[in-house]
Amino acid sequence: MVLISMLLLVTGCKKEEKENPFLTEWETPFGTPPFDEIKNEHYLPAFKEAITQHNKEIDQIINNTDEITFENTIEALDYSGSLLKRVNRVFNAMKSAMNNDELVAISKEIQPKLTKHKDDINLNEKLFEKVKYLYGKKESLELNTEQNRLLEKYYKEFVRGGVNLDEANKEEFRKINKELSLLSLKFGENVLIETNKFELIIDNEQDLDGLPEGVINAAFETAKSKGYAGKWVFTIHKPSMIPFL
Repeated sequence: MVLISMLLLVTGCKKEEKENPFLTEWETPFGTPPFDEIKNEHYLPAFKEAITQHNKEIDQIINNTDEITFENTIEALDYSGSLLKRVNRVFNAMKSAMNNDELVAISKEIQPKLTKHKDDINLNEKLFEKVKYLYGKKESLELNTEQNRLLEKYYKEFVRGGVNLDEANKEEFRKINKELSLLSLKFGENVLIETNKFELIIDNEQDLDGLPEGVINAAFETAKSKGYAGKWVFTIHKPSMIPFL
C-alpha cells in the first residue's frame, strides 16, 4: 500500500511537471515564454517549486566547504534563482498587460511568500559572512570592473536588507517588509480601479476634429457599449491613448 502511494505521488509530480510549462525547457525561438500554454493555475505551483529550488541553491553556497572565492559565492549567488526569475518575469508581464481578479488573487497569495523568501536570503548571516569576507579583500582579488560591481552590489544588498540588525530588529524588519509588500499590491489595485473608471465623454462631434476615422468609430462603439448612445467615449486604456501619443 505504501509502495503504491509513493508511485502515485511520483507519477503525480511527473505529470504536474510535464503539464506546467514553467517546469520544462522552452523549445521556442530565443527561449521566449510559450504564452499559449501558460495558464493561471500554473503560476502558484511554479512559484513554490522555484522558491524550493532557490533555497537548495543558496544552501549549496552556504555549505560549500571549499575556499571562499568569487566564483563559488558571488557568481553562484548571481546565477541562483533562475527559475524564480523566469516565473516572476512572466507573471509580472501578464499581470501588467492582462490584470484580472484571478491574477490579483495569485499576487495576494504569493507576494508574502516572495517577500519572506527575499528576507530569508538577505538576513542569512552565514551567507553574508562569505560575501563580507570577499568584500573585505576585494582589492587583492584582481576582479574586473563588472565583477567588482557585482560584489559591491551584493554586499550593499545584504547590509541594506538588514543582515547587521539584531534578532529583535530583524523580526520587526520582516514585519515591515511584509506590510509594505501588501500595501504595494493594494495601491496597484486602487490605481487599476481608478484607471478603469476614467471616461472622457465627448458629445460634440466638432471636438473630434483631427482624429482618424477608425479612432472616432471605436470611441463611438465604446460609448454605445457603456450606454452613451450618440456620444464618444475615451478611456485611459491603451487603444484610447494611442491617438494622443
